[in-house]
This record gives sequence, structure tokens and C-alpha cells, in this order.
Amino acid sequence: MGDIPQVPVTELPDDFTDQPGRVLLDVREDDEWNAGHVRGALHIPLGEIPGRLDEIDLDSELLVICHSSGRSMRVLQYLEQAGIDGSCVRGGMLAWIENSKPVQTGPGDSGDGDKAPPQDAK
Repeated sequence: MGDIPQVPVTELPDDFTDQPGRVLLDVREDDEWNAGHVRGALHIPLGEIPGRLDEIDLDSELLVICHSSGRSMRVLQYLEQAGIDGSCVRGGMLAWIENSKPVQTGPGDSGDGDKAPPQDAK
């Protein structure tokens, strides 16, 4: 297993809505997503990845984010075995919020909700 690249949140845009050629895959659970996520991210919980691979644009640069990086690394190890490359967002949503980057709350996709920090960040 090779080394999985990691990208700091400071090198990423605040919004992935208009990022052609890049996919930010959020692998957290629904409740975590609803509490706050990156605008324009693709949400597929960790356990659903094998059955939903066809939803990921594999021709794009793939960046994976979770709460703190653990699940992201697991997904990337799984994808690496399938010959799919990607990078982990170092520190996950914890680092995203720590760096005062905006989040969108609620269950909506990239066009719904509002850009506000989560009210109950645990």
C-alpha cells in the first residue's frame, strides 16, 4: 500500500460548486453532514462507497474528507486497491472549521441551505 497524499484545508477553495475537474467526497454519516459540510461536496457515507462508486467522477481529482481524516484514509485505501487515486483532506472537517472556512448546514446539496458554522460542533 503506497502513501496516500494529504492536502491541507488551507490549499482548498471554500466552495466546490464551481470546481470542474475536482470532487470533494464527504464520507461522514448523514447527521454529521447535516451539522455542517463544504458547499458543493459530494456526500456518500463510508459504508455506501462500494455500492455508489458510479456516482464519483473518477476522471476528476478526488479529495476525500471526513471528521478528522480516519475514515477518509480508509476510503482512500479501499479505492487504491481498486486502482483509484485520491488525496485525503488533512484534519478533515475539524481542520476546516478550525481554519474558519465556511460550512453549509442541513440536508441539501450544493444549492441548498446556508453558509453558517454548525450550531453544535462536537
